[in-house]
Amino acid sequence: MRNYDFSPLYRSAIGFDRLNQLMDDALRADAQPSYPPYNIELLNEDNYLITMAVAGFDQSELDIETEGDSLKVIGRKARVESRNTFLHRGIAARDFEHRFRLADHVRVVGAKLENGLLAIELVREVPEAMKPRKIAINGDNVHVLERKVA
Repeated sequence: MRNYDFSPLYRSAIGFDRLNQLMDDALRADAQPSYPPYNIELLNEDNYLITMAVAGFDQSELDIETEGDSLKVIGRKARVESRNTFLHRGIAARDFEHRFRLADHVRVVGAKLENGLLAIELVREVPEAMKPRKIAINGDNVHVLERKVA
């Protein structure tokens, strides 16, 4: 049984209510397809690269969609009647749909198909209002609430 109780976390943290769902999704390794093979690289602190091996797929047979915090890569192979007789068929030419969950503020900035590899570039852009900031300490602008003394 791989169930975890996150209720202690909910008592002291706000906004992590979907953590349970993320953990359940991550533990379901059998639900995530292994075809086509892919790599996820961290290029630097805020840039990522997903590389998928999509040999045999043309650019017109691939779709990349983003919706909310989800990235979906779809491959639909055009059906061609073939009269070839294969003694061994090891090159996969089947349709696929692969989903990636994106963290907050991560977005897709580009994609290219070269030599059978689909490269998807992602960047994390934290809004200025969300970045850490220094608070100046000076006595001129401090507003202190007066306390009533009984």
